[in-house]
Amino acid sequence: MVGIGFSSCAEDDVTTSEENTSENTENLPSITGYPIVGTKQTLSYNNNIEISKPSVGEDFYGQNSNYPGKQPSYIDNGDGTITDQVTGLMWSQTTDLNGDGRIDNDDRMTLAEARNGASSFALAGYTDWRLPTIKEAYSLILFKGEDPSNYTGTSTNDLVAFIDTDYFHFNWGDVDNGSRIIDAQYLTTTEYIDYTMHGDETVFGVNFADGRIKGYPISIQGSEREYYVAYVRGNTSYGENNFVDNGNGTISDEATGLMWMQDDNGDEGLSWKEALEYAENKDFAGYTDWRLPDAKELQSIVDYTRSPETTNSAAIDALFNCSEIANENGETDFAYYWTSTTHATMATSSNSGSSAVYISFGRAMGYMNGSWLDVHGAGCQRSDPKMGNPDDYPEGHGPQGDARRIYNKVRLVRTK
Repeated sequence: MVGIGFSSCAEDDVTTSEENTSENTENLPSITGYPIVGTKQTLSYNNNIEISKPSVGEDFYGQNSNYPGKQPSYIDNGDGTITDQVTGLMWSQTTDLNGDGRIDNDDRMTLAEARNGASSFALAGYTDWRLPTIKEAYSLILFKGEDPSNYTGTSTNDLVAFIDTDYFHFNWGDVDNGSRIIDAQYLTTTEYIDYTMHGDETVFGVNFADGRIKGYPISIQGSEREYYVAYVRGNTSYGENNFVDNGNGTISDEATGLMWMQDDNGDEGLSWKEALEYAENKDFAGYTDWRLPDAKELQSIVDYTRSPETTNSAAIDALFNCSEIANENGETDFAYYWTSTTHATMATSSNSGSSAVYISFGRAMGYMNGSWLDVHGAGCQRSDPKMGNPDDYPEGHGPQGDARRIYNKVRLVRTK
C-alpha cells in the first residue's frame, strides 16, 4: 500500500492491529512488560519561569527534573526503523509514507486506512507492523518540547517538538495546505468508548507538536478525518497493567514497577506547588518516598475502556478510588490530576513555565458554541495554569474552550 521515503524535515481540533499476530523478534531487545520511559524534562520551573534545580526542602522540589526516571535510549537501525531500548518497541522512522521525500498532508490517513495499511506495511523486511495503542504512542513523547500554540511566526527553525527529532523524522503542520503549525497529530488504535463534542466518534492521538493527548473525531459530517501515522512492532505486552491490591491503601503495578496510592487526596483541589508539597511530605503505609507522578507515569494507569458516561466511573481500574466532582455542566464527574511535569511554552520569559501537565480521568470539558461539552475525552492529557483563579476562565481557554480548573486532584506514586 505505501512506500517509504526519508525526510530530514522536521492543539488540536481534530488496541492493537489484529492483522499481524505473529511477531518476528529479530533485532528487538528482549524486553517485556511496561517500562515507563522518562520525559527527558531536565529543566526546572517555579510557577512562571525556569529556575535552578530545587534541592530537598526548597520550594518546587519534587518536580519532574528531580525525578527523571529511565532515560530515553534509541538506536537508529539504518533501515528506516528506530528501536527503543527501554520499551522494546521498534518504530517506523518517518511519517513520509508516500515516499515523496516530504512529510505533509499527503501522508495523512484516516483511521480505517491506517488500520488496513498495517497489514501490508513491510518496512525493513518486517511484516508484523501494527498501528500503536495510545500508551505505545505516548511512550515517545518528550517534555523537552515547547508548545508553539500561541506562535504567530512562520519559520519553524527554532521550534522544539515533543519527540526526539535526532532519531525520528518529524514535520510541523502543513501550513502550505491549510493546516496549522501545531497540526501534527499521530493516530492510535485507541478509540474513546464515549463520544466527544456533539456526538463525534473519537480516537485518541498524540500531538508531538504541542505535547498533548486528545480525542480526535474519526469523521465529521460523514467525512473521515486524516492524521499522521507511525507504525510499531515488538513487545506486544507494552501498555498492559498488572495491578495488585496490597491491602494497605496501595496498589502495585507489577508491569511498570510502580506503587500507587489507592485513594486520591480527597475533596480539596490543589495548586501545582501545593501538589508538590503534599507529595514530598506524605507518610503513608510505612513509606515516605511518595512523589507526584510525571506525565508518562500517570498516563500509564489510565484505563481507556472506562469513562464516566459508559461505565459510570473514572477512566481508571476499579481497584482505585476517585473522588467525585461536579463538572462545569453540573454533571457528576471525576477530576483532572496533576503531574510533576511542566508544559513549557514558547511564551515570553515571564511565563514560559506557567502551566503543568494534567491527565483527565473524567470528562475533558470545554466550552463550545455556548455550552460545556466533553471535548477531548476521559484519558486525555492537557495542561492548566499552575496558579490563578478558575473564575477568570468562564468560557475556558483555547480553540475548544478547555476548562481551566487550576486546583486539581493528586494521586501519588513511588518506585517499588
